[in-house]
Amino acid sequence: MNRTWKTGLAATALLLPAMPAMAQEASPTLSVADTVFVAMCALFVMLMMVPGLALFYAGLGRAKNVLSVMTQVVATSAMVGVLWIIAGYSLTFAEGGFPAVIGGTSKLFLMGVGQESLVGELPEYLYVMFMLMFAAITPAIIIGGFAERIRFSAVLIFMAVWLFINYVPMAHMAWGGGWVLGWEPQDFAGGNVVHLNAGIAALVAAIMVGPRKGYRVAMMAPHNMTMTTTGACMLWVGWLAFCGGCALAANGFSMLVMLNTFLGGAAGAMGWMVTEWIHRGRPSTLGLLSGIIAGLVAVTPACGFVSPMGAIVIGFIAAPPCVWAVEYLKHRFGYDDSFDVFGVHGVGAIVGGVLTVIFAADVLGGTGFPAGRDMGSQMLVQVGLILFSIVYSLISSYIALKVADVIVGLRATEDDELVGLDISSHGESGYRLDDGQVGESIYGLTAKAHGSESALAMAPARPEPAGR
Repeated sequence: MNRTWKTGLAATALLLPAMPAMAQEASPTLSVADTVFVAMCALFVMLMMVPGLALFYAGLGRAKNVLSVMTQVVATSAMVGVLWIIAGYSLTFAEGGFPAVIGGTSKLFLMGVGQESLVGELPEYLYVMFMLMFAAITPAIIIGGFAERIRFSAVLIFMAVWLFINYVPMAHMAWGGGWVLGWEPQDFAGGNVVHLNAGIAALVAAIMVGPRKGYRVAMMAPHNMTMTTTGACMLWVGWLAFCGGCALAANGFSMLVMLNTFLGGAAGAMGWMVTEWIHRGRPSTLGLLSGIIAGLVAVTPACGFVSPMGAIVIGFIAAPPCVWAVEYLKHRFGYDDSFDVFGVHGVGAIVGGVLTVIFAADVLGGTGFPAGRDMGSQMLVQVGLILFSIVYSLISSYIALKVADVIVGLRATEDDELVGLDISSHGESGYRLDDGQVGESIYGLTAKAHGSESALAMAPARPEPAGR
């Protein structure tokens, strides 16, 4: 026994000098559990976008624009996905370029990315896919700011330009090794890069495109709240994957993130409902759904830094400022943010970013702050980056919209807008109409717009019912 013990000790002594070298040579190995988890998260984020966001926005519009809104969301998602593979991923995450603000070109067209390449313990293809979902849904959110009156071609041009001059640099600076990452802000899942960024862009777009014809005069209530409710619930489900997948691992931490995300949305619904009950005397379904989205937006930067109770308080507190932005601020300044993207995503992200620092304090159950910082110093970083995101999004969004305006013009014609973008932009209708109804919707509205019966005379006669 004594001899065995001495032999083992001698062998250990011989191995010790080699252990650092062995550790350096060890390469990351694929984690099956983490791969399955993140792959499922990517799938649910896609469902959150298509059809979730598409349904949510389509129901909020008028019946004559339901297809145009859905088409803009789906087309944006498809186009951005292709552009992400061609250049977006490389410029966000590849080494080289101008590292502080933009990545390199070594992975254009996914050069060098193969089945064996890993990011941490995940296949790089999966990482490409997961981050693609963030790149696709962010510009799609902006659609709610200019819905129902913009040219379809302008949407595509704006989205393509905005992806490369706004989203890619913002994502690189925050996640790809840029200067924002070095500042160590507390923004777990994209409060700045996704929601504040999209909210400010939507505000700029709403102002530059101008209000819808008849805004604040004609009735523009959502045409299908059932569709909107379905989409909002899909967004809520997908948001758990949106935030939880950012942990890039299947463990207790990612489960905390998902729980916090759910609670933020739930508390946001309660906060909006209570506010509306006090303000209007009764809660609305649309208010409940808006509260869910506001709470989810606010908890997005916080979900990896706060306790479940912190997530509840953040979601609840975020709702009233968003109600104020939707009910007062928009009408005070007269901009037509069709589906309140700025009021919910922009304002919610600002409130959530500030509250993240407060509820990240360890005395409130949070994870604390980066080494050497207290709440005050961390708040300076947080507010500074929020202000930077606002300014950068304002400038880059204006440029992207101006490019689209110069090339094709932003605004649909008055006749096209009156007829509805479903028919004028796509030659289709979201709801079944017979030929006579289609003719009347096209020509009748055109005639009414010009105060003339000449166009109405062009409308085909309504066919008699069969058997008469």
